[in-house]
Amino acid sequence: MLRPEYPIRTERLTLRPFTAGDFDDLHAMTGDPEVVRYLYWEVHTPQETRAALDRRIAQSELTEEGQWLTLAIVPDGVPRVVGQVVLKWASIKHQQGELGFTLNPEFYGRGYAREAAEAMLRLGFEGLGLHRIYAACDTRNSASWGLLTRLGLRREAHFVEDELFKGEFGDQYIYAMLDREWRALQSTSST
Repeated sequence: MLRPEYPIRTERLTLRPFTAGDFDDLHAMTGDPEVVRYLYWEVHTPQETRAALDRRIAQSELTEEGQWLTLAIVPDGVPRVVGQVVLKWASIKHQQGELGFTLNPEFYGRGYAREAAEAMLRLGFEGLGLHRIYAACDTRNSASWGLLTRLGLRREAHFVEDELFKGEFGDQYIYAMLDREWRALQSTSST
């Protein structure tokens, strides 16, 4: 199980559970066609964002397989949520997790997604004791797979037209990192 102490602080960010007051910031993302372009859902109406926010508010701990931990990304000096980072407890038996992130385009290119994803990898490997964390992304989403590469995940697969996605068959990449690779990265970054 993973019940983090909140807020989680990184060098420039606060990661915390979503609250009811985050509606406008979340809708700025879920209602933006650029943000949802490579996600499984379409642009949200305000009602759909409200339902999505209610789900996110409940996703603040991992107590059983299949659950998502979804945290709001709040940069220092920015009085709003600029994105979200997620960790799914995909398998207890196989000690697997899935990483994901979404950022408001207004805040692209500042390293916030990387910093938040690194914190989530730490929670997965060190807090939950996972053996492997993976991430999937559309092959056209070069910003996403570029970030996964910079985080130290390796590309394990390229699935060709494996899913019907928004009316057409699409390709996806699978990236992953093992706990020993995480530990090796941490030891080289601390020296």
